[in-house]
Amino acid sequence: MKVLIVGSNGLVGKSLQGVLSKNNNISELISSKRTDADLFNFDETRQLLERTKPSILINAAARVGGIYANNTKRTEFILENLKINTNLLEASIPYSNMTIFNLGSSCIYPVDVENPIKESSVMTGKLERTNSPYAMAKLTAIEIGEAISKEYGHKIINLMPTNLYGPNDKFSEHDSHVIPGLIYRMHNAKINNDSSFKIWGTGKPLREFLYVEDLADAINFLIDSNVEDKLLNIGSGEEISIFNLALKIKEVVGYEGEVVFDSNMPDGIKRKLLDSSILNNLGWKPSTDLDTGLANTYKWFIDNI
Repeated sequence: MKVLIVGSNGLVGKSLQGVLSKNNNISELISSKRTDADLFNFDETRQLLERTKPSILINAAARVGGIYANNTKRTEFILENLKINTNLLEASIPYSNMTIFNLGSSCIYPVDVENPIKESSVMTGKLERTNSPYAMAKLTAIEIGEAISKEYGHKIINLMPTNLYGPNDKFSEHDSHVIPGLIYRMHNAKINNDSSFKIWGTGKPLREFLYVEDLADAINFLIDSNVEDKLLNIGSGEEISIFNLALKIKEVVGYEGEVVFDSNMPDGIKRKLLDSSILNNLGWKPSTDLDTGLANTYKWFIDNI
């Protein structure tokens, strides 16, 4: 197998490189960065596939961020993700023998859907407002992939991971997902000896988190499996409140101040737990618990500041 990873410089892409490089069934692993092909440009995207001709394409490229970034940069999130996905999928049309793993997000599911969330819940209701542009771009990729599969015969597997975290994540004040954002800000609060640390919302929402190397391991498992499912959830199966998550991060970081929740700011969706039973029944389960994952992530952050 010749495997092409696009978005190889990001959180998921770098983990995939490490995991897939150990797969003896992969004869060639190609990691494409923006310097190799600008996925916003259709011609460059088409030329990348013509040049590499992979048997498996893994789309790990995306514009991502946390609740603040999603809600304040709505135009960029929908347009940039649409461009990446439509260019890749359209450029893939001539290669009907190529299997495509398309990375999505659990935010594609409706805001009021029953938990744990099954794959069959897709497009059955309204999206959560703070990240609906990003979700719409990911839903569009699923729909385009479905159309291409039916018309041209491609095998396209859409993977919907829960909230990811781990080494090589984006650590910043405003543009990060919840775990790297909290680690970044709480570490700075420790360095500055701040007496209190403020977090958006009430702390009550429940979230599920998956260590990024577990996602890479799941993709490696699926590459070696004859999977026919077109949409698969990938989660840890465990949930935690934002309040308790903050306390865990406080302990890992060694911050000694008070954690304060600002209930005037939005919580986002109240609960989001994926039903990953289809993937689990195929034989895959995650191996990294949250405490270990947080410790590994903070160590990587400290080593790479």
